[in-house]
Amino acid sequence: MPRYREDAAALAALVEPDQVHRDVYLDQEVFDLEMERLFHRTWVYLGHTSQVPNTGDYLTVDIAKEPLVMVRQADGSVRVLKNRCAHKGAKLVSAPTGNTGKFFRCPYHAWTYKTDGKPLAIPLKNGYEGTRMSECPSGQGLSAAANVETYRGFVFVRLSEEGPSFSDYFGDSLSSIDNMADRSPEGELEVAGGCLRYVHNCNWKMFVENLNDTMHPMVAHESSAGTAKKLWDGKSAEEPKPMAIEQFVPFVSDYAFFDGMGVRVFENGHSYTGVNFSIHSSYAALPEYEQQLAAAWGEEKAKQVLGTARHNTVYYPSLTIKGAIQAIRVVRPIAPDKTVIESWTFRLKGAPEVLLQRTLTYSRLINSPMSVVGHDDLHAYRAIQEGLAANGNAWVSLHRDYRADESEARDLTVNGTSEISMRNQFRAWARYMAPQTSK
Repeated sequence: MPRYREDAAALAALVEPDQVHRDVYLDQEVFDLEMERLFHRTWVYLGHTSQVPNTGDYLTVDIAKEPLVMVRQADGSVRVLKNRCAHKGAKLVSAPTGNTGKFFRCPYHAWTYKTDGKPLAIPLKNGYEGTRMSECPSGQGLSAAANVETYRGFVFVRLSEEGPSFSDYFGDSLSSIDNMADRSPEGELEVAGGCLRYVHNCNWKMFVENLNDTMHPMVAHESSAGTAKKLWDGKSAEEPKPMAIEQFVPFVSDYAFFDGMGVRVFENGHSYTGVNFSIHSSYAALPEYEQQLAAAWGEEKAKQVLGTARHNTVYYPSLTIKGAIQAIRVVRPIAPDKTVIESWTFRLKGAPEVLLQRTLTYSRLINSPMSVVGHDDLHAYRAIQEGLAANGNAWVSLHRDYRADESEARDLTVNGTSEISMRNQFRAWARYMAPQTSK
C-alpha cells in the first residue's frame, strides 16, 4: 500500500533535525518520489560543453528517469532536448555520445528533426492531411528541457517548470566551480578522456553524504592509504614523493587534521570541506605553472586561486567536484540500492600537462573501478545498505556537533568533523520532497 505518496506527514516524519529514518535509504516509494520531486525540482548536472565541441555532437544522459540529449547547434550554442521521437516515442539516439550531423532521424519511422528540435520531414506526409496532427504535440517537434543553464561550461537542467532560479539555488557555492576553472590560465576546462563508471550497490545518498564525512578516512582507509604511508615512513623529508604517495598518504591524517579543515554549508544542501586546508594542500609546487597563472590573472588572484584547496564540494543532489585536482563525480541513481557513479577528469586549458597527469593518477588511485581507496568506501556503503535491514533501531544518527540554531543560517562555516553537511542535505531533501512546493 502506498504510504508516503499519499501521506505528506508520514513523508516529512522521516527527517528529524538530528536523525533520519532508514526508509530514506531503503524504501522504493521514497526513491520514486525523489526522482519525481527532488531530481525534477532542483538543478541537476547533465554534462560539460567540452563533451560536444562540434556542430551536431551530442551527449545522452538520463535524469530522473527521463532520457535527455545535449546537442551542439550550428551557432555554437548548446540545447538540451528530450530524447524521444514526437511520433511513437522511440529514443532518437542510444549511444552515449556521437554526432548526428544536421538532423536527428528516428530509427523507427524515419521522422527527422533539426538539431534544435523543430520538425524537418515526415515520410508520406500527405497521410496526415486533414488530421489534427499539426495541432497536437506530435506535430510540434521535440520537447526541450524546461530550464537549462550553463556555468563555466557545466550544464545543469531543472526538469520542472517551477522551482528556484539557477542563481538562487546555488548562490555563493558556485565559487568552487570558479576556482576550478580559474586554475586554467585561459579560464576554461575541458573533459579529458573517457568516463570511469561503475555501480555502487547502495542508495545514492550514502555516496553523497560520505564526501563531507571526515570521521571515516583514518578508519576506512587504514588498510589502503595507511599501507602507503608505512611504505614511505623513514624517508628523508627532502626526498621527492612519488605522485601516488603524495595523494595517498593524506587520507589517513588524524582527527585533528580533518577537524581543522572546516566545513561550509549553503542553502539547498550544498557544502564543501577544506575551508582552511585539505588533503590536496601539500602537493608539490610547480613554479612554471604558478608563474603562468600569475601572468594570466595577476599575482594576487593567482595566489588566491592556488591557495584554495577544497576537498569535496557537493552540488546537491547530483554533482561533486574536486577543484584542486580537477576531477568530478556524478551521481546517477538507478534504484534504492543501486547507484551509478561517473568519474570524469578535466584538463586545464593552457596549463602544463603535468597537472593532467596528476589528475589522471588521482582518478585511477582513488575514483576508478580498480582503485583501492574508493573500494574502502564502496564496502562501507554496501555494509550500511545491508545493515539497515536489521530491526531494533529504525533511525540513522546525525547528531555529531548538532546545534539547534544551525537551520536558521543560509551560509555557515563550522569545524570539519561536524555532521552538519548531512543534516543540511536532509533539510533540503525534506523541503523539495514535500508536495506542492516549488523549492
